[in-house]
Amino acid sequence: MLLEFKNITKKYGNVTGLDIEQLNIDRGECVVLVGNNGAGKTTAFSLILDLIQASDGTVLSKDKDVSTAEGWKTYTAAFLDETFLIDFLTPNEYFDFVGGLYNWSKSEVHTFVNQFEEFFNDEILGVKKYIRDLSKGNQKKVGIIGALIGNPEIVILDEPFASLDPTSQIRLKRLITDRMEQHTFLISSHDLTHVADVCNRIVILEKGKIIMDNPNTEETVKQMTEYFHVQ
Repeated sequence: MLLEFKNITKKYGNVTGLDIEQLNIDRGECVVLVGNNGAGKTTAFSLILDLIQASDGTVLSKDKDVSTAEGWKTYTAAFLDETFLIDFLTPNEYFDFVGGLYNWSKSEVHTFVNQFEEFFNDEILGVKKYIRDLSKGNQKKVGIIGALIGNPEIVILDEPFASLDPTSQIRLKRLITDRMEQHTFLISSHDLTHVADVCNRIVILEKGKIIMDNPNTEETVKQMTEYFHVQ
């Protein structure tokens, strides 16, 4: 098993942000966490990345506790928000920096990121702007592609479709589906249409609890739509 949540709870004062008895994620899956604001999606991702500590329970990555082990960092990448970026670098400088963490040469980095010219839409590569001066959508593109450098086994993306224009959203869906054999994706999204288009498994969170965990089928999408329609 690649990732496991075992008897996890995360409390913020008297409020329980996450309460998951068991959640297993295997290699090759694209799992989308769906839920309203405050459902626990970002909390779950933050626990996997050891950015916060669980109140109880354990998150395991390849059977190792992420809060005490270090090995998972070599095969896990994420883009949750703009704080993951180095905003005083240009996009190319940022890609080179990330590539250096994986001992990639600049040539290897440039060859890799050039694959995504269509997704970048001529607004990223070679642009002499600091990341902080890019639009929110273009910052997101830099973060998403930066997370793919090094070919990590696990890629975690929090609301990757937000702030992207419709054309970029379509290109991102194609990008994810094209790379599902190379990465295990964990994605959160508010957009039910995007969820159905990219994943092979849907997990609904509500107030920190798993309400549904099913393969992506027409029936699952119907149940998901009906669930949120009555909320």
